[in-house]
Amino acid sequence: SPRPGSDKHQDKTPPAKVFCIKAAKEHNVPEDLNKVLENKVIETVSGLRHINLAVVEVTCSDGADREGIVSKSVSSHSDLIPGVYEGGLKIWECTFDLIDYFSEAEIEFTNKTVLDLGCGAGLLGIVALRGKAEKVHFQDYNSTVIDEITLPNAVANCTNKGSREDRKTRKPPLKRPRKVELSPDALTKCRFFSGEWSEVSQLLLSSSKPFSKYDLILTSETIYNPDYYSALHDTLAQLLGKHGHVYLASKVHYFGVGGGIYLFEKFVEERNVFRTSIVKTIDKGLQRCIMEMSFKDSS
Repeated sequence: SPRPGSDKHQDKTPPAKVFCIKAAKEHNVPEDLNKVLENKVIETVSGLRHINLAVVEVTCSDGADREGIVSKSVSSHSDLIPGVYEGGLKIWECTFDLIDYFSEAEIEFTNKTVLDLGCGAGLLGIVALRGKAEKVHFQDYNSTVIDEITLPNAVANCTNKGSREDRKTRKPPLKRPRKVELSPDALTKCRFFSGEWSEVSQLLLSSSKPFSKYDLILTSETIYNPDYYSALHDTLAQLLGKHGHVYLASKVHYFGVGGGIYLFEKFVEERNVFRTSIVKTIDKGLQRCIMEMSFKDSS
């Protein structure tokens, strides 16, 4: 497949359960944007520019990232190490399902406040930025992912400077976000956070900086582990605006981990806070779905 993250294996397979509360941190956009893209290779997929992840793995494989997640992931041959690394070094296929859906359903981002939750590469948030969102915030569990992938991807889509190479993937998908050129000024609309969901929620809600709840929360492949459902549900409930919407993309089932769209749907129904709707089902390969969520009392 030309798309990164179209898994050779069909699941995220973790070792035994590990619970870890990773403190939240905000990552500032450096003044020197060229430095952000130094030693990075830029590719294009679905009309979006993104950092070549294999190159990041090579440059960080000697422990250059402070968390050491790259070497740990490579040495353990795992795309997921619970409490240590939560998959942000790959672009998972459901991300592209959601990008396609935004185009098909003509989801409107103009003047909206948007959160890309469990962002990884941050492509969902970048699509929202291109759609003229007022504010776009990015969150990932790992600070390395934000520093080495998410933030550089945002910069790469807002400037053409500083990359070693800019090449297209072999066969770009047919569906693309509307082509909108972003300027470096668009980065002023962005904020970047790392840490566990509940910690990031607390940081945002208790911050002295102005904060308004989100009109849209976008999230892809974040419901693989049922142990995280409570934290995810509470985060959505705390950060979504009263009339906001969540768009969540997921595989029907994650073998080896136990999560999946219908299990999460049942969990949400039992909490009785959100209404849910499966708005699209993708039957190619392992079945995947897109769910829309909104507050039951929003109407």
